[in-house]
Amino acid sequence: MKTVSIFLVLLIPLFLCSQIVGIQSFATGFTSPIEVAHPEGDSRLFIVEQGGKIKILNSNGETNIKSFLTLTTSTISTGGERGLLGLTFHPKYSTNGYFYVNYTNIFGNTVIARYSVSTDPDVADASSGTILLTINQPFANHNGGSVKFGPDGYLYIGMGDGGSAGDPGNRAQNPNELLGKMLRIDVDSDFPYGIPPTNPFVESLSFRKEIWAIGLRNPWKFSFDKSNGDLWIADVGQNQIEEINKVSSTVAGLNYGWNCYEGNSVYAGCTALPITYTFPLAQYTHSFGCSITGGYAYAGTTYPNFQGKYFFADYCSNKIGMLDSSGTIVWSTAFKGTSFATFGEDYAGELYIAGSADGVIYKIIDTSLGVNGFHNKKIELYPNPATTEFFIQTKAVHLPAFITISDVTGKLLLYESLEAETSSISISTLQSGFYLVNIKSNNGENFSSKLTIKQSF
Repeated sequence: MKTVSIFLVLLIPLFLCSQIVGIQSFATGFTSPIEVAHPEGDSRLFIVEQGGKIKILNSNGETNIKSFLTLTTSTISTGGERGLLGLTFHPKYSTNGYFYVNYTNIFGNTVIARYSVSTDPDVADASSGTILLTINQPFANHNGGSVKFGPDGYLYIGMGDGGSAGDPGNRAQNPNELLGKMLRIDVDSDFPYGIPPTNPFVESLSFRKEIWAIGLRNPWKFSFDKSNGDLWIADVGQNQIEEINKVSSTVAGLNYGWNCYEGNSVYAGCTALPITYTFPLAQYTHSFGCSITGGYAYAGTTYPNFQGKYFFADYCSNKIGMLDSSGTIVWSTAFKGTSFATFGEDYAGELYIAGSADGVIYKIIDTSLGVNGFHNKKIELYPNPATTEFFIQTKAVHLPAFITISDVTGKLLLYESLEAETSSISISTLQSGFYLVNIKSNNGENFSSKLTIKQSF
C-alpha cells in the first residue's frame, strides 16, 4: 500500500529565476573544502578539506596558518567521494572540548570518531581520536558524510546506500544495514555510544537500533532549522531527480523511499509492499542540474528577503536554489568555476557556501538589498556598478552629510564627510563585489543603497 504524505500537493514545485541570491568572496586558499562548521556561539568557522585538514577561518576573513587538525593517509583514504567528509561540535564543546568527524578509512569504510581540542583553542589534540562506529562500504561512492547534533542532543549520521548505481544490494531498504539510513546515537551514555530510548526500532529484533529513518540514496548534507528544529535532508538522485526532504525532527521511523522511488517517481517497483513512504517537499529534474548539495534554512537577520527560505545548490549547474514553504524553488544565475560542495552557517545564522573547485568560501548575500534606497529624488549615486569611483549628488539634503561604505558582513570600510552637492568617492582600494552605502544628513535623515563594484579592464 502506498500512502501519500502531507507534502503530496507540493510535489511539483514552480521554478523561477531571480537575481536576489548572490555570493561574495569571504576567504580563499582552501583545497576541496567540503564542510563548514562552528561550535555553538563561536564566531570562528571551521573549514574541512576533503584531503584531511580542518582549518580555522576567523570572522575577519583570515585563516589561521596552522591547521586545527590534520588526518594523514595513514588514517584516511581520499579521492572521488572519499576523504574527510564531516565535522560537528558537541553541544557542550565549550566545556568538554569534544568534536566529531566522519571520514573514510584506508579500507574505504566510513568511520565516526571523536577528538578533543588541546589546551590551545586553535589546535586539536591529534592523539585523542576515538573511533565510535565503523560501517563497511561495498563501493567507493555514496558515503553520505554529514554528522550533526540535533535539538535533542543526539548525534545524527547521514549514510548513503553504499554506492554503485540503483542500490544493487537493496541496502537502503534493508533494516539490518546501516547504509542508506539516517542514524541517531547517544554519545554521552554507554561507550562507544548508546542507543537513545526513543529511537523507533529500539525494541525491534529485525532493525538495527541505531536507525532513525531509512530509504536514503546519498544524503549530501542535512541540517536542523534553528527556528523550529525541522530536519532538512538533500538526497542526491540517480539519473533523473534530485530531492529535498523536510520533516519535524521529532518524527521517527520514516521511509524516504529509495530505491523504490527516486523523488516521487517509481524506480524499482516496490509499490506492492505495505509501506508508507515520505515524499519530498520539493524536487527538480536533471534539466536543472545533476547533484544536489544541501544547505540550511536561513536563520540570520541581515537579509529579510531570506527569512523562511531554505538554501541549497546544484554541484553541476553551479546554481543556488532558494526554497520557500510552498515548495517553490527560486534559482540564482550560474556562478562560474565553483562546484558548490557544502554550505555553512555562522553563529548569527548568516550563510556561507564553499566552492570545491576554486577553494573559495563565499558569503551568501541578497543582491537586491537597498537597490531602490536612493530613488527618493534627494540623492543620486552613479555609476552603479562602479569601478574605481562613483559620484553622489544630493538634492534638498541638509549638508554636511556623512557617507559610510560597509561590506555585506557589516565591516566599515569607508567614512567620509559630504560638503558639496556633488561629491566624488574613491573606491579604488575595494575589491569587486556588493557593498552597502549609507548617507546620514546633519538633520538625522538616513538613506541606504546597494553599490556594486566591478573589476576594471
